Amino acid sequence: MCNHVHLLISTENAGALAKAMRQVGQNYVSTFNRRHRRTGTLWEGRFKSCLVDSDRYLLTVYRYIELNPVRAAMVEMPEHYPWSSVHANLALRGDPLVTPHETFLALASDRTQRAEAYRLWLRDGVNDDELADIRQHIKQERALGSPRFRAMAEKTLGRSVIVRQQGRPRRQQVDES
Repeated sequence: MCNHVHLLISTENAGALAKAMRQVGQNYVSTFNRRHRRTGTLWEGRFKSCLVDSDRYLLTVYRYIELNPVRAAMVEMPEHYPWSSVHANLALRGDPLVTPHETFLALASDRTQRAEAYRLWLRDGVNDDELADIRQHIKQERALGSPRFRAMAEKTLGRSVIVRQQGRPRRQQVDES
């Protein structure tokens, strides 16, 4: 995208993503600044992240990311956007940066069938509810998934992982009868 990047990353080690993003921030920004003879920050702030449950939720996030250039009216079809994992996921070309998730691999037993199954899934698009849900979870950095997944994440993290309404809760009116 012109002003941001979406990454769907799976890691086996706690803290690995934060460490990797810190290294990207430190190394890439200093290299970029040196190359372009500039100083200061490159990004507006810390990266945003949310935990994503496997199965339907993970594939919905795949689709959300790969349809983002279409929603932004940058391209007509997701495969027209050059900097996307869609090319690997649709078996149009290999990409050493893309490692398919086991949930994606479970779509079919071979690459061609998997690409066709994903092509159909991708063409269904992201509905307005899914779009709003993903955006809220990313904005608030909450766990996106089934109630069972959210309960496990909440127990593991020791903090709430559900999306909350913004602002103060409305004051309950006392019945004066």
